[in-house]
Amino acid sequence: MSEHQQTAEQFLEWLKGQIPLITHMGLAEPTYDGVSLTLSAALAPNVNDKGTGFGGSLATLATLCGWAMVTLYLRQQGRDCDVMIRDSQLKYLSPVTGDFRAITRLPEQAELDTFISFMDSKGRGRLNLDVEIRQGDKVAMTLSGAYVAVER
Repeated sequence: MSEHQQTAEQFLEWLKGQIPLITHMGLAEPTYDGVSLTLSAALAPNVNDKGTGFGGSLATLATLCGWAMVTLYLRQQGRDCDVMIRDSQLKYLSPVTGDFRAITRLPEQAELDTFISFMDSKGRGRLNLDVEIRQGDKVAMTLSGAYVAVER
């Protein structure tokens, strides 16, 4: 098991203590390699009245995936920060009829360098992430979000 993966599993356990909602979402262990993060969830606890994935659950998992990516990245940089989502845009593309996952990747190095530069000079920074909710290979929802980090 990689150091990144172990860190992600420990992070998920910590997170479950911080945000009780996620203990009810049927989350599996995260997959994290230092550049990308995948959070998977079972359909059953996230189903709506139509038998498909509840839009609020999809939005929650996508938002959480981006938030966790920024938090894990900052921890890798030795930073202790509060991270919040500033704004997001969601696009629901198709119904989710089975277990699903949220996937995000860190942006290009130039954007990360700008983010860290703002953290160094102002004690805060903003990072834009794209997150996909997928069922199998099909993209069911996208989130484009701006996350803000503030040094504690």
